[in-house]
Amino acid sequence: MSHSVQFEQWVPVPLEHVFLFLANPSNLPRIMPPQTGTALVQLKLVPPPGIAADSAIITNRAPLAGAGSEIVTSFRVVPFLPFRTRWTALVTEFEWNHHFADTQKRGPFKSFHHRHELRQASRKQVRGTIVRDVIEYDVGFGWLGDMAQKLVVGRQLRRTFAYRQRALEQVLG
Repeated sequence: MSHSVQFEQWVPVPLEHVFLFLANPSNLPRIMPPQTGTALVQLKLVPPPGIAADSAIITNRAPLAGAGSEIVTSFRVVPFLPFRTRWTALVTEFEWNHHFADTQKRGPFKSFHHRHELRQASRKQVRGTIVRDVIEYDVGFGWLGDMAQKLVVGRQLRRTFAYRQRALEQVLG
């Protein structure tokens, strides 16, 4: 059964800065809950539109993951146990300073699609960015997966994104 969830926050940081931070896969472990032990295992980066392949590698800026990039991470599914799993995400969409999306190529879900949307917004005359995460996923495993969704997965996803929102504000603030 497919599930859909959205998370949204405003950060008092210019859109361009937030986009560059989120599109850099090296920053992912910085905004994941520490108990997951999220680590980058492998990156196969395809430069975003407008960046030549050699300048995407040889640059003074951190590399960005354009459409076609693959990001392999390792993390603990159950934080207090030492068992780790790998997740391979494929970046499927990339539009500068607007959005990018990734899908699970390999990992713990039957399917997982995550779209990161950004738009400029001011609050109390402070220029900032609204970050919206739109996630569609299927746990798989039939009725066992439905039970896991109700008891664990949905709650864990909400906790993870609540942490990410706090971390993003702290890191960029």
